Amino acid sequence: MGLLDTILGRSKPVRPDLDQLFAVPSAALTLKAGAGYTPTGLGSVCFAAVEGGGFARIKQDVEDLLNAYADSGTDAGRGRHPVEFSQDSYGYTWLLARRPPDDTAALVNDLHAVNTLLQEGGFGPQLLCSLVGFRDADERPLALVYLYKRGSFYPMCIRPDQQKRDSAAELQVAALLKNDLRIESDLNRWFPLYDAPGMV
Repeated sequence: MGLLDTILGRSKPVRPDLDQLFAVPSAALTLKAGAGYTPTGLGSVCFAAVEGGGFARIKQDVEDLLNAYADSGTDAGRGRHPVEFSQDSYGYTWLLARRPPDDTAALVNDLHAVNTLLQEGGFGPQLLCSLVGFRDADERPLALVYLYKRGSFYPMCIRPDQQKRDSAAELQVAALLKNDLRIESDLNRWFPLYDAPGMV
């Protein structure tokens, strides 16, 4: 960062650090013990739309990668874990991955592998976020959202009776997980993701 950046108050962008995702299984234990949220086994990756043949190649590469994981020795006997692709109303592409709810580590490995594949394939600028889904005993949904370009997380909680965020719950979860995850300090970047695959 140069002198001009310091004078103008600009900060150096945080380099994406996908290994931050590996902290999620530990955070899941803290979340269950401290707030009663348990994993759903659903996780997703969001990226800006890729046109034509590029998207077809990404889709095939991701499916091949995750199926190769399923066929590996560590996943032996668990079968394949198909992924689902969808587009939201803003034109962003979502990839939804599924794992048994008690295997958050495997889900995180899948999400990390997909992010890495996209990054190494030259699609890093299109990557937006990844999320891992949770629910509590009252079926209230929560997602831990990883912001790719910030290298940080924030919690997204939705009130089950209405399409509104539960800001108080989000702040409580953020405080609970501050020692497990790099929590995003800029609350303006805690974007609402009401209908994100893996969230609902």
